[in-house]
Amino acid sequence: MPFVRIDMVEGKPETYRKTVGDTVYDALRSALNAPENDKFIVISEHSPAEMMISPDYLNIQRSPNCIVIQVTLNTGRTLEMKKAFYHAVAYGLHEKVGLRLEDVFISLVEVPKENWSFGNGEAQYA
Repeated sequence: MPFVRIDMVEGKPETYRKTVGDTVYDALRSALNAPENDKFIVISEHSPAEMMISPDYLNIQRSPNCIVIQVTLNTGRTLEMKKAFYHAVAYGLHEKVGLRLEDVFISLVEVPKENWSFGNGEAQYA
């Protein structure tokens, strides 16, 4: 049920974008117990001028390569699960594409189950 939007500066190769999406999906499965084949990820690229990310909020030094990951998901995950997800994504991206840990910004948006329609005009989880 998670829906993921990933925003990054333009110019990354297709293999980079695919690896980023796969890494986030793997973390969803392992840390947040997302169902198998529940992969709904949209990756958008932007010009540097369109990525208005604070370079030093909370004393975290972000580079222009900072990516923003927003996950909409059902409510109910524990704080420990969320922390495990943040860790799995950041360290997975660092390991697989060389992204700095400081350049991984993640936001979770929790919604009730009835707020989803996966097609056919139906609320499958309601």
